[in-house]
Amino acid sequence: MKPVTFLGDSLEEIRTFPQGARREAGFQIEKVQRGMEPDNWKPVKTVGAGAREIRIRDEAGAFRVIYVASLSDAVYVLHAFQKKTEKTAKGDIELARKRFSDLTRKRR
Repeated sequence: MKPVTFLGDSLEEIRTFPQGARREAGFQIEKVQRGMEPDNWKPVKTVGAGAREIRIRDEAGAFRVIYVASLSDAVYVLHAFQKKTEKTAKGDIELARKRFSDLTRKRR
């Protein structure tokens, strides 16, 4: 099972999710650690190659966890947030993109 590395404040953000969404995020991240696909996800090419978004729907709203699992050493959680509008906020994409860029630059 791959370890998980939470970048920036992504772990703290997940901890702010309501209990049901937080539990679901943990369950889906564990599936990714085990080499499986989350139940509801989509690629986020605007963040970077291999970046994906776990999509969680809860009675409290929509929540997202952006991660990269294509690197051999770990699952990297780039960003987590509650989605407030139909379209993902530009700031959320930019933050995930910056963390992805920083991660890949360090690995060269």
